Amino acid sequence: MRVRVKLFATLGNFAPVTGLPGTPFEIDLPEGADLSILIDRLKIPAESVKIAFVNGIIQPPNFILTDGDDVGIFPPIGGG
Repeated sequence: MRVRVKLFATLGNFAPVTGLPGTPFEIDLPEGADLSILIDRLKIPAESVKIAFVNGIIQPPNFILTDGDDVGIFPPIGGG
């Protein structure tokens, strides 16, 4: 299956394509893959992910992805 991914802020460094953070790219995953498999495939440390959206809805790491899903992944935000 194929999903479309956007990595935001510092996670943009893990994108397999060059461009600004948030630039979408597509990735192939096995049927039945969940968000944690996607994160692992992109070699993003699990502790670097704060929140993930699938088709605009916040989902947990064990959420099963389907072909054509749009995924956005964000790191923890710091500031003060």
